[in-house]
Amino acid sequence: MVDFLAENNLCGQAILRVVSRGNAIIAELLRLSEFIPAVFRLRDKSDQQKYGDIICDFSYFKGQEYYESKLEAKPELQDLDEEFRENNIEILSRFYLAFESVHKYIVDLIRYLDDLNEGVYIQQTLETVLLNEDGKQLLCEALYLYGVMLLVIDQKIEGEARERMLVSYYRYSAARSSGDSNLDDICKLLRSTGYSNQPGARRPPNYPESYFQRVPINPTFLSMVIGRLRSDDIYNQVSAYPLPEHRSTALTTQAAMLYVCLFFTPSILQSQQAKMREIVDKYFPDNWVISIYMGITVNLVEAWEPYKAAKTALNYTLDSANIREQACRYAASVESLRPRVQQLLKEGVLREEMVLDNIPKLLNCLRDCNVTIRWLMLHTADSVYDSNNKRLRQMKDQAIADSKYNPKILFQLLLDTAQFEFILKEMFKQMLTEKQLKWESYRNEGSERMMELAEVFSGVKPLTRVEKNENLQAWFREISKQIESLNYEDSTAAGRKTVQLIQALVEVQEFHQLESNLQVCQFLADTRKFLHQMIRTINIKEEVLITMQIVGDLSYAWQLIDSFTSIMQESIRVNPSMVTKLRATFLKLASALDLPLMRINQANSPDLLSVSQFYSGELVAYVRKVLQIIPESMFTSLARIVKLQIHDIMEVPTRLDKDKLKDYAQLGARYEVDPKQLLEDGIRKELVKRVAFSLHKGLIFNPKAKPSELMPKLEDMAATMDGFYRSFEYIQDYVSIYGLKIWQEEVSRIINYNVEQECNSFLRTKIQDWQSMYQSTHIPIPKFPPVDESATFIGRLCREILRITDPKVTCYINQMNTWYDMRTHQEVTNHRLFSEIQNTLGTFGLNGLDRLLCFMIVKELQMFLTVLQKSILKDKVMVDVFKTFLNAVNPVKGIVASASKVYANAVAKTQKIWPTYLESITKVGQMQILRLQIANELSYSCKFDSKHLAAALENLNKSLLADIEAHYQDPSLPYPKEDNTLLFEIGAYLEAAGIHDPLNKIYITTKRLPYFPIVNFIFLIAQLPKLQYTKSQGMTCRRATDPVDWVPLVLGLLTLLKQFHSRYAEQFLALIGQFIRSVMEQCTSQKIPDMPPDVVGALMFLEDYVRYSKLPRKVVEAHVPSFIFDEFRTVL
Repeated sequence: MVDFLAENNLCGQAILRVVSRGNAIIAELLRLSEFIPAVFRLRDKSDQQKYGDIICDFSYFKGQEYYESKLEAKPELQDLDEEFRENNIEILSRFYLAFESVHKYIVDLIRYLDDLNEGVYIQQTLETVLLNEDGKQLLCEALYLYGVMLLVIDQKIEGEARERMLVSYYRYSAARSSGDSNLDDICKLLRSTGYSNQPGARRPPNYPESYFQRVPINPTFLSMVIGRLRSDDIYNQVSAYPLPEHRSTALTTQAAMLYVCLFFTPSILQSQQAKMREIVDKYFPDNWVISIYMGITVNLVEAWEPYKAAKTALNYTLDSANIREQACRYAASVESLRPRVQQLLKEGVLREEMVLDNIPKLLNCLRDCNVTIRWLMLHTADSVYDSNNKRLRQMKDQAIADSKYNPKILFQLLLDTAQFEFILKEMFKQMLTEKQLKWESYRNEGSERMMELAEVFSGVKPLTRVEKNENLQAWFREISKQIESLNYEDSTAAGRKTVQLIQALVEVQEFHQLESNLQVCQFLADTRKFLHQMIRTINIKEEVLITMQIVGDLSYAWQLIDSFTSIMQESIRVNPSMVTKLRATFLKLASALDLPLMRINQANSPDLLSVSQFYSGELVAYVRKVLQIIPESMFTSLARIVKLQIHDIMEVPTRLDKDKLKDYAQLGARYEVDPKQLLEDGIRKELVKRVAFSLHKGLIFNPKAKPSELMPKLEDMAATMDGFYRSFEYIQDYVSIYGLKIWQEEVSRIINYNVEQECNSFLRTKIQDWQSMYQSTHIPIPKFPPVDESATFIGRLCREILRITDPKVTCYINQMNTWYDMRTHQEVTNHRLFSEIQNTLGTFGLNGLDRLLCFMIVKELQMFLTVLQKSILKDKVMVDVFKTFLNAVNPVKGIVASASKVYANAVAKTQKIWPTYLESITKVGQMQILRLQIANELSYSCKFDSKHLAAALENLNKSLLADIEAHYQDPSLPYPKEDNTLLFEIGAYLEAAGIHDPLNKIYITTKRLPYFPIVNFIFLIAQLPKLQYTKSQGMTCRRATDPVDWVPLVLGLLTLLKQFHSRYAEQFLALIGQFIRSVMEQCTSQKIPDMPPDVVGALMFLEDYVRYSKLPRKVVEAHVPSFIFDEFRTVL
């Protein structure tokens, strides 16, 4: 008959593919369970209020129209819903595909069973497949994996969150419109069961059997699978555990499968006493905690509580006398095994001859160790006993007390066993590879010794003083030939013959009285030794390795091992060389990966890579977690160095710390990961943790503090960062790492990540942690809960700067680059602030601050334009005022008759709209001043620290602009194509080096707006009376009670106009020119000699506008005659 798993056996391949997919689905569910968006749990009050109306559970399907109409009634809800969709559709699709694959899995399994029944696979029926060893295993696994999927989904992805995700996916995706979608079936299968994994939660009635019966499965198939699991040893594990008391351990995999499959036929658990008795006697006579899949553990006492037959059958196992008996047995085992294993691990004990002579003894020792560790680990773990259940508490206490459980001793036994296993395996692998070579060399040596003896008895060799004996000469020649003829391939016959040859050599020594000649005796003894070695060598079998692999399984501890983390870390802290022993334990844990990957590998499935990456990623993450203690200890030493570096000027060589660091640096922590890389990653992780925490704690400001805490806190923070930096530089040689490179990479990552998170509040489509290019799973940047409206320290810093330079309370004097308090005229802050930020956060910090200001400017401009369009331009009274004014000033080239009346009238009628207008304009202007200062600081430090980079960027920028201008004059010349990222990338470089002009930037896209130049013009002349010109300070505010800050006003208007077509700015300047000419004309006719202050203000505005926007002077001279400018200069 064809092998069931052969490529050409369709029946075998079909079920193998199903099982392979089952393992892959479980890995995907476990992977996704860590990415459930918190909002679907609706645990926060804020989430409930914000998203309560757009996230629904399955009640949505009962009143679909009601929910949708509720949404349509409120535009802001629709907006939120759209934003929510954009942010979550990707992860929702991923979850939906996983849920769909669970449903598809069971549908495919049922179809396979139907095909078997209908005879689609020739000569194969359900019965024949179950008779085949592989077929039996695969059919049992197929059902068991489906059960595990359902349990994993309920444990890891709560029912309510599942329902909300499915409803959201249904609402947001195209699935609702496609007819062939099986979303209804998926919803039926995965609707909430009412189960909760919270401690103390009650178990829903008929759970999980009602959940398992949502998709009906052929009852014949169920009973046959359970029958096989009950009676057979389907994986032939018992042969690896010959002792009867180890039988339940031998059958653990099968016991886990049976536990899951019994929920498909709850009648057995409920009422079939005899079957349950048989199951418990065979699988659970001495254990009640089992691992069902990759370390997911279950306590049968709790799991079988509702089922009468199961509960009764388990009573004997749970009898306190039985618990005591088992616990005491394992307590005794621990006491006897520890010294045995430690003795075996002593240097020089495990030699090749010793191992080959004692294979059965060593394997028995290994078995006992593993069985003991397994029982104690499972039956004493906190996580498998519900602390609210009195009976479970008592059982746990009894198991712990009677087994004299001490986690440190158990962990030590685990370490020693893993090390022992590792050494044995490596020796056996080595021996297996050299087996034939060694055997043949022993054979040749033995044969040659016999030939030499034959020559000795020929009497030819003069020195031996042995008389000639032709019979013995012939006999030894014959023996030599016999040894030569031994055949490695036929090991059984060779072994038998070798034993006979040894016997013959013993006899010849006795019968021919050869003892008298020591040389002959030595030759005979050597040959016998070689023949013995040949027997030993031929006995090295692969089966021993396989048995070790089966016995050494640690998959049950995949999750429980975490409870030993603190013990591992403490032992590393005390003795760094412990890492080498841990390596063996991690490798032992890695063998757990064989379980889910075996079938995927057999099926040649493309899922192999992603599943193995997931589990090995989990394992590597755990290894990193344990080994993180090394960088942590290093940074504890570093903290002392930081203290010395900051507070004691002289460099103090802390000898002790260096020695310790050296100790840590030279660890052989090898686990399929480059150990140097692992240490470096650990150092990076600890650095990130500490620097992020310092930045979070150090940059919290009290808005009520007078004066502001900004500068002192920045100075403290700069000292802390400098201390970190110097001490990091100080240790880099001891640990052999690139300190500066790591420092720059990690600090820039922390700052960029925090900027990204801060900017998220301005974005519709948020950047989630798993999408962020700055966040990493191995070296995560910690997130701290916000302390005010800002999400991160960079937001707090930015808002504190905006608070202290607020145009309502400060006045910015451009010539001094300084802000003064309007009331007290005291200096508030100056350009040194930005040098201090550069010292503290470096270029990345300034650059991040700049990016954040850009987002704030965009938001401010958008809000401003919304107000303008929705309230000012929709107000009929206002529009009439603008219309009348427009008629009065047309044509703009002319002069307005009775100017003061026309202008005063327009200002008076629009007075009420200007306060909010002024606030928005000056806010934008204030942020533009900050951006100019940042660009200035960046440009200065770039030219200072990286003059070649600065020069290269400036030249590249100039040449690019020249090429683009040339292209616009002659389109045949080259220009960067759409998909060319050059301009975008150089833009980022230029901004980082401060080679850009924030005032020329386009922040938002705009539409055409009626009366826009007029609105801005009236706004400007409404502000001019509040300002006065002084020679020493330029334009300043007249009264502190009615504050207007000149520079933010000019820059705000300039930025606003820059967002629109240039003709708006031209019309605006023309209106100012007309205003100046008309008022001057009126003064001349009324013979007023002095230039009115409003005209001085308007001319100052034009001067500053031209200077900041870098426009040519002729732009304003087109609207104002040059003689007025000449007179204006005399005023200045």
